[in-house]
Amino acid sequence: MATGGVITYDGDYKIHTFLSSADFIVTAGGDVEYLVVAGGGGGHSSTGGGGGGAGGFRTATGYTVTPSTGYNITVGAGGAAITNGSDSVFDTITSTGGGASKAAGGSGGGQVYNGGAGAAGNTPSTSPSQGNNGGAGSGGFGALTDGGGGGAGAAGGNGVIGTAGSGGAGTSSSITGSAVTYAGGGGGGGGYRSSVAGSGGAGGGGNGSASTVGNAGAANTGGGGGAGISGGGAGGSGIVILRYKYK
Repeated sequence: MATGGVITYDGDYKIHTFLSSADFIVTAGGDVEYLVVAGGGGGHSSTGGGGGGAGGFRTATGYTVTPSTGYNITVGAGGAAITNGSDSVFDTITSTGGGASKAAGGSGGGQVYNGGAGAAGNTPSTSPSQGNNGGAGSGGFGALTDGGGGGAGAAGGNGVIGTAGSGGAGTSSSITGSAVTYAGGGGGGGGYRSSVAGSGGAGGGGNGSASTVGNAGAANTGGGGGAGISGGGAGGSGIVILRYKYK
């Protein structure tokens, strides 16, 4: 029915996995199931900071394709530190890149860092939206903590005194024939605001760090980057997967 991407099989299904941008060339029309995950946002890089938000996560069945010279597939890159991830696209389906960590005024005159939001602005719109808010930073000056990034399946954790927020969990998909979780949020960073860094959310979210640069989100998961005391981790790149019955 089609060519393009890395081709595998699961029973009666043919699966096309795109780890980078390319064309999906249809030779015989029909319906496909899709998973489109955008690049994750980068974690903050200021003495801890909030984790990056996961890339948008979209999946559905029954999308009709017709013979063509090629449907453009765009696989979004993860964002660098404090930078949004890039969109992933399959034809008319767009998943929006994850949000970077944001600074916010803290009580007592300090500054805290909220986790980045998992992408919610997807085209066409879906209900529920394909992302969740980042966790909140809180505390007065000298006792500030930072939030974790939002994931596709859950909001990022709020910072509490002594511990940064963890990244929100992603969402599982079995489109390849095995369950894989994508689009976890990045963990908040430790530092003078928080003695313990937050862990990354299931689905490729990068762990935060209390001593060095935050960990990057895992490649081709759309995971958000973890925040770190000396730099934010980059978000993980996205992925596009298509499958259909071939016999």
